[in-house]
Amino acid sequence: MFIASFGYYYARFIEPSRLTISKHSITHPLIPKSFDGMTIVQFSDTHLGDYYSLERLNQLVSQINDIKPDLVVFTGDLIDAPHQYPHAHQIIPILSRIRAPFGKFSIYGNHDHGGYGTNLYRNIMNQAGFHMLVNEHAIIQLVDKSKIAIAGMDDLMLGRPHFEQTFQQIPPSTYTILLLHEPDGAIQAAHYPVHLQLSGHSHGGQIQLPFIGPLITPPLAIQYYEGFYEVGKMRLYVNRGLGTTRMPLRFLTPPELTIFTLKHQPSSASDG
Repeated sequence: MFIASFGYYYARFIEPSRLTISKHSITHPLIPKSFDGMTIVQFSDTHLGDYYSLERLNQLVSQINDIKPDLVVFTGDLIDAPHQYPHAHQIIPILSRIRAPFGKFSIYGNHDHGGYGTNLYRNIMNQAGFHMLVNEHAIIQLVDKSKIAIAGMDDLMLGRPHFEQTFQQIPPSTYTILLLHEPDGAIQAAHYPVHLQLSGHSHGGQIQLPFIGPLITPPLAIQYYEGFYEVGKMRLYVNRGLGTTRMPLRFLTPPELTIFTLKHQPSSASDG
């Protein structure tokens, strides 16, 4: 009884607040030499609501700014239930504090579209200085004309995703990072000129057991649910997210903030 009670207390009150910061190097021959050392911070799945407060979001923003990232990406699910959330207007000044000299980018998750939240989410992110990517891409270009592409897909579950439209006009020689909320979309994305896909959605399953893994993961996070994967010639990284949904529990899946450092590699080798 004690073990069960402690396990519940830990999963409910301790682990959901134990933010982990994961650091990874991304090497690829198409990453230009002038991008060597550029840092990208990914955060995802805050699910603002009863179990993830504006105070925690404010603390998160301070932690992001302490990292001094070059570029920041948010991979969806800002508010757990947009149509029921009474503090949406307070999110904008908090997210506006994030500093990233090469841009802040965001995409839709299924919760962002759900509950009639589509326009609310877009307005929040736009006013907070984020570039919303919906089946489109942006080019990050340095003074020497070297560049990479940041592509963003609409949500696979509740949006209107369009792979062809997203990648049109991106030269094959341009290193391309795709933001796509649901990780299992990598199976289709790998057929396009994508080099790295960043996803969320899974929460790592929220509850994992030793030697078993997650007890359950959401649709389109069945095959890929945490960390790095190789999907064809493309790499996929699945962030465990920050908040919770359905159950306010986390066990062996602590919330995550991820830092990627780009590295030019004059070969096909890469590491994570």
